[in-house]
Amino acid sequence: MSTNNLSAKIGKGLTPSQFVEAMTKNQERFHELQSGFEWGSEVDKSFYESLSNRDDLRCLILASDWCGDVVRNVPVVFRALENSGIPVEVLIMEEHTETMDQFLTMGGRAIPIVIFVDTGGFVLGQWGPRPKHVQAVMTAFKQANPDRHAPDYDEKIKVARTEMMAQYGEGTAYQQVIVRELRELLSQF
Repeated sequence: MSTNNLSAKIGKGLTPSQFVEAMTKNQERFHELQSGFEWGSEVDKSFYESLSNRDDLRCLILASDWCGDVVRNVPVVFRALENSGIPVEVLIMEEHTETMDQFLTMGGRAIPIVIFVDTGGFVLGQWGPRPKHVQAVMTAFKQANPDRHAPDYDEKIKVARTEMMAQYGEGTAYQQVIVRELRELLSQF
């Protein structure tokens, strides 16, 4: 967990609509997943709506339109937070590498990273780059295959990526996992 202060980044990102409009890759799929979002429970929906009583939270998302996990996961984050009253900004990873490098996943730049800060920019918590059960596949792969230059690395990472897609599953059920994980995180502050 980074203990950094991101006050200098507040106001420097794109709004969710600006991010989607600026997409040069995967925009149609992003729209499909965003418009296909449905609340799994009224309890979850009410929780996110209740956050609008607070004015002390901000959300910064490190993302890029070329990334499959961004296309799959950020529409869910946008929809979950859209009635929360929490201002959401997208920081394009390539334009904010110094921030990205404060939020590495196992030493690498993995996106999206959803960062919650207070109004002063103090980092309260983060989520990403993917649901925990999907990330577990990549974590196990990286632990078993630390050498990126090994002759069978590319072959093995393809297998891991296939398994990650299987963990996401068919359809949009994975979206409720993200809603729950974000809710657990937000409940801590």
